Amino acid sequence: MTKPKIVILGSGYGGIMTTKNLEKLLKSGEADVMLINKHEYHYVTTQLHKTCAGTAADDKITMPIRELIDESKVTFKKATVSSLDFNHKRILLEGGESVSYDYLLVALGFAVETFGTPGIEEHAFNLRSFQTSKQVFPHILKQFSLYKEDKDESRLTFAVAGAGFTGIEMVGELIEKLPELAKTYDVPFNKIKIVNIEAAPTVLPGFEKAAVDYTTKLLIENGVQVMTSTKILEATENYVKVAPGTEIPTKTLIWSCGVRGHKLFEEAGLQTVRGKMVVDKFLRIPSVENVFCLGDNAMFMKDEKSALPPTAQVALQQAPVCAKNIVATIRGQQLEAFEYHHKGSVASIGDAFAVGKVGSVVVKGKLAAFLKQVIEMRYLFYLGGPSLMLKQFMKKKPHHTVAEVK
Repeated sequence: MTKPKIVILGSGYGGIMTTKNLEKLLKSGEADVMLINKHEYHYVTTQLHKTCAGTAADDKITMPIRELIDESKVTFKKATVSSLDFNHKRILLEGGESVSYDYLLVALGFAVETFGTPGIEEHAFNLRSFQTSKQVFPHILKQFSLYKEDKDESRLTFAVAGAGFTGIEMVGELIEKLPELAKTYDVPFNKIKIVNIEAAPTVLPGFEKAAVDYTTKLLIENGVQVMTSTKILEATENYVKVAPGTEIPTKTLIWSCGVRGHKLFEEAGLQTVRGKMVVDKFLRIPSVENVFCLGDNAMFMKDEKSALPPTAQVALQQAPVCAKNIVATIRGQQLEAFEYHHKGSVASIGDAFAVGKVGSVVVKGKLAAFLKQVIEMRYLFYLGGPSLMLKQFMKKKPHHTVAEVK
């Protein structure tokens, strides 16, 4: 008998941790496992705001996939998926190659949701991936450099769309980094503006009042212009329109206003909800055979009306259950229903402060910042043990100079 072939698409949180769990659960020779990812590295999605602001070195955010997996048990293939053929159980790759599977996990990450807002795709930066995040900091440096030449103050206005966790963390990194850049470029700090734009009535929509009040106060104390109950109507190269006749002159808009699933499901003819596939309690796509889905690509209904949010915590809890169910399917054993247990969330506001909720307790300030670091270290421990945790912890912050933009 030929060994069953398990193919995992994507090495984000869900994909890489399912792979790690399969390494432990499968017996020697029981199945062939292939991990396909378009880059040779895994990146820490919850730290991409640091890449945007240049406050963390690339190798602190990214880690080579081959160093994270056991290549005697898993084959890694660097490739980009172009389409999914569920009828013939194969994945088509860019370049024309195809890969067959017996069991498939789709964990390809999210796409940016623009809500049809004109100009966002053309003129806004986003935190969709490490590559898109890498585009932001050189642009910021360029604006400082060009301001020295033309004194256009819109170059020193930095707008962040969205005041959820991602948006707040992005604003926090700008609060930390921009004073340093003002000094480096000899630019008056009072010329710099950070604008946080949120359509909901408050920052951190849906969060406890204590956390909302703390965050709002901290942002304002650090000079951030907080614009809640404000919807972006249009983005251009030179301004953001927030109301008829009201424009914010800026060359920099960072978009963090929502995500949708991968386009591959829709292109394969499956019915989706904002690009996401509804999965059953075992993390399977009911309409196709032996295909599992988790993380940003999956819509897992926690009750009849609402789905789990597309967070790292959800994907990390789904991964071990998904791995167990793939193995159980191969062995003809009973599958395990996924149950989500929310353990709390913490958003960093720079390195020194954070805000969040652990259990029923709202945490804020330096204690929350410490808890955020503990959460990040715990993930690295699960991913690669104490050695990876120590290796990543020891990496230093980057030091940037004016010469970098020349």
